[in-house]
Amino acid sequence: MATDVMEANYGNIDDDVDVVVGLDIGTTKVVAVVGCRDRASGKIKILGYGKTESTGVVRGSVINIQKTANAVARAVEEASRTSNVDIREVYVGIAGQHIRSFTKKNSFVRVNNEDVITREEIEALKKEASMAKVQAGEVIIHVIPQTFTVDGETGIREDEFEGMTGSNIEVVYNIITADASAMRNIKRSVEMAGLELRGFILEPLVSAEAVLDATDKEAGVVLIDIGGGTTDLAVFMNGILCHTSVIPLAGNLITSDIKIGCNILPKQAEALKVKFGSALPSEASDEQIVSIPSLNGKTVREISLKQLAQIIRARLDEIFSHVTYEINNCDCDLDSFIGGIVLTGGGAKMKHIDKVCEYITHLDTRLASPRGHISPDSPEELNDPIFATSIGLVIYGVRCEEEKNIIHVPLAAATGMPVEPRPVSAEEEASDALRQEEPGPEAGMPEAPAREEKKTARKKGPGFQSMGRFRDWVVKIFDDDIR
Repeated sequence: MATDVMEANYGNIDDDVDVVVGLDIGTTKVVAVVGCRDRASGKIKILGYGKTESTGVVRGSVINIQKTANAVARAVEEASRTSNVDIREVYVGIAGQHIRSFTKKNSFVRVNNEDVITREEIEALKKEASMAKVQAGEVIIHVIPQTFTVDGETGIREDEFEGMTGSNIEVVYNIITADASAMRNIKRSVEMAGLELRGFILEPLVSAEAVLDATDKEAGVVLIDIGGGTTDLAVFMNGILCHTSVIPLAGNLITSDIKIGCNILPKQAEALKVKFGSALPSEASDEQIVSIPSLNGKTVREISLKQLAQIIRARLDEIFSHVTYEINNCDCDLDSFIGGIVLTGGGAKMKHIDKVCEYITHLDTRLASPRGHISPDSPEELNDPIFATSIGLVIYGVRCEEEKNIIHVPLAAATGMPVEPRPVSAEEEASDALRQEEPGPEAGMPEAPAREEKKTARKKGPGFQSMGRFRDWVVKIFDDDIR
């Protein structure tokens, strides 16, 4: 049964507001968050959420589809109840050690070099880059332009490139791939829970949406999201994601180390870590003792907080050593990083973890939560780093819906076949026409006599089958024989 679910009632929502559901399928938890744009503040208003224990996921990858589907269904059911939204479609984050990032350079000569470069031309360039060759079993999930060169003028950003003229063009892209099998398992789990997958989005990317602002990204910042199964890293410079990686070391390994080092049960080790854990042994004392009951209830195991901190510190040293390696191997000038490191995720709540990170990476470090990006009337308990990914998914999804296009590859494909728009039934056409004539929640549907009808987390009008200008090139991952 899902826990930590808010009880507040947030009332009615305007009919023309896009309601989006973000689904974070993590190693230790599954979180579903329902939100929309708050017109008064311009931030994201959280309407409801559900959180439950994750089963069937190891290091960010779905291993048991049925168990994962059950956990998803529980989280979504609670999110639907607390938000009064009929959830049908979800944006899902993807992570895991199968994620890979690399750069690709494309060069070409424009025929009409006197014409102004348009947005359509930029998207055509992204389309071409999305067809890049990748390793067997991999699928491109994001194509992110880094810099443009026009007639020898280098260092041009995407927002500057649009509107320029020129003939010799060179573009450097950051291309991010994921394992097709891992994506397939997530999709099957979501569908078994009775939902449609609106799109995959890289988790470090959406975590950054929740805890960083434009100034952070412009100044240069490293986001580290420490979860249960993986540590996700994203490096931003000049407002652009220039490097990302997933490290298969995180909070669960710390728990496992405590279990082995103290010879206690996994649940006892997790409770010990959360309640008494510290990243600095020098701040703990041998005289502070925690008593852990044994299985027979007769004997008691005593563990000093200093011993506990030493176990935790050893694993954190390893994690941040990997982080340092990734930072040093990205193509960014670290000397110009003003933003330093931002920690988020459940694992970042460890006491004194920021000091350990600073010591190993030699970069200023701070802990961040998603509070600054959600409206003031959102539930206070969401001001917690563990909700960074799920809230980031809502922020990212709302922007996609508002812009009427998909700025990620929703169901990127192993088959290479183009995505066909879903046919619209006569009933849907009639319902859409009725909405235009008589706007209102769930127009054309009978109202329940006892309570208010739930809203539907789905686009109005043509909706899911309409992918904007990207529809022609987005590729399909799951063909009928896989189903």
